[in-house]
Amino acid sequence: MNISRTDLNLFVVLDAIYSQGNITRASQTLNLSQPALSHALARLRAMFDDPLFVRQGALMVPTPFTRGIITQVRQGLQLFEMSLQADQSFNPAQTQRSFHLGLRDVFEATILPPLLQKIAEQAPGISIASVRVDRREIETALSSGNLDMVLEVPIPLVGNIRQQRVSRDRLIVLSRKGHSQMPKKKSVPLDLANYLQQRHVLVSSRRQGMGLEDFELNREGLRRQISLRCQHYFAACRVVSETDLLLTMPEQYASIANAQFMNRIDPFPLATQPIDAHLYWHASADNDPANAWLREQLLNLMSR
Repeated sequence: MNISRTDLNLFVVLDAIYSQGNITRASQTLNLSQPALSHALARLRAMFDDPLFVRQGALMVPTPFTRGIITQVRQGLQLFEMSLQADQSFNPAQTQRSFHLGLRDVFEATILPPLLQKIAEQAPGISIASVRVDRREIETALSSGNLDMVLEVPIPLVGNIRQQRVSRDRLIVLSRKGHSQMPKKKSVPLDLANYLQQRHVLVSSRRQGMGLEDFELNREGLRRQISLRCQHYFAACRVVSETDLLLTMPEQYASIANAQFMNRIDPFPLATQPIDAHLYWHASADNDPANAWLREQLLNLMSR
């Protein structure tokens, strides 16, 4: 294949179909007609001598060949874009860009409202898509360009993944007002013996396994009784407000998720290390001014 005879716009089409998984959505993203997009896909198939995508209903499922090349394609497109912007001074107010962030619900609730306010004020052409990502897939998602940044707890990542600590938090315990087994005076904190005697809610997206608080307890040879395992802290806060279950969660998010329920808040009755949150991105985005601008906003907002 001779690159001088190759229409590089075809790789933009390949990336759009891969990202959207659908011809209609891809054509809308690129502002092309569906016939034009289908024609470009036909040229790509001929160029690579591979179907590239297999139609399953409305979905366009990538072939193994496409999955194998998409990371390099996206990195190449990103480098081209950065090269085109190299001689232009970056102006957030004139930037048109969509960013994909890997965020858990904890970070969605705490960081998205102030981030969107900042974007509306300074960079209205920037849009954000927040998605959930498995920790085991963070490195692949950042390397392939599926995600621009991820906010997560500390994770050992290798390769060209950059990271920076952005915040620290601590665990607290929620219980309903009037809970008969809690200390009568608010000035008297919940002790460890009382905590272990009661039943608990564990919030986790996984079907099994321990939560952070359970790892801390396990280090001391302790276990608690889990009566409910659910996926979201907001739901857990409501359950706590109407039952005698206790909920252990990060303090910063509790200020939001617990606001309407007004459950009692106690410190976690065991000395633990702070809960760190790190921002992750790929090294190829180090010199991307739009990516750097968004990272700076996140860092400033998380450090407050």
